[in-house]
Amino acid sequence: MTKPWIEPAVDPAGTTGSPLPDRLRVLTTVRWGGVSVGPYAGLNLALHVGDDPGAVAENRRRLQADTRCARIQWLNQVHGTACIRSTGQNWQSVPDADAAWTTESGLGLAILTADCVPLVLCDRRASLLAVAHGGWRGLVSGVIEQLVAQLPVPPDDLLAWLGPAIGPDAYEIGPDVAAAVSDRLGSEAGEWPVLRRGVSADRWQLDLFALCTRLLGDCGITNVHSQRLCTASDRRFFSYRRDGVTGRMATLAWLAD
Repeated sequence: MTKPWIEPAVDPAGTTGSPLPDRLRVLTTVRWGGVSVGPYAGLNLALHVGDDPGAVAENRRRLQADTRCARIQWLNQVHGTACIRSTGQNWQSVPDADAAWTTESGLGLAILTADCVPLVLCDRRASLLAVAHGGWRGLVSGVIEQLVAQLPVPPDDLLAWLGPAIGPDAYEIGPDVAAAVSDRLGSEAGEWPVLRRGVSADRWQLDLFALCTRLLGDCGITNVHSQRLCTASDRRFFSYRRDGVTGRMATLAWLAD
């Protein structure tokens, strides 16, 4: 049976292997394989979207069983910049935070998304890992910078992977969001390009992958990988922009023993 997730790969088809260290396990779940029904069918892993809590609990149990990752740190994501260090003592708490890191093997860190960017970081020796929730608000506010500042390794020793998120062709934004991104990046927002003009005069297309890559680069992290899989155009994934009421995937990462 096909596994209910995708894994990092060099190419979008997922056929040429992971660009990350062997010790690091990373995956992003897809919709199939769970028990949720209606707009949340089937492997919804979020408790805050209106799904039956019992179904979510069973979906999370299946994720733990299928991955053999028994300990998973979940976060109450608020589109902010708070980061936590997850340990064997605090992993069962669910703090208000949008980033987490750990040095402990077998301790999974999870980020829930349905269009935002799930970001995974590790050092080259895979002695630590970190995750972050990359919505435009958190990215502009500095969630990446806050996370990188907490990690006890130099930024140029870090590698990054960006999981499935809404692609620029599907992500149309208004002038308020475009202004916030432009204020954060200055004139270079259009040069990357992070922003490009939409069909209407007051609309823009936002490239979250490019925005994350630029912000990581500003922190000194240039080894960034992504298949640039679009959640809105790929029916394997939940997409809030496409469907409105919907479930959430989990990007889960842990250090193998």
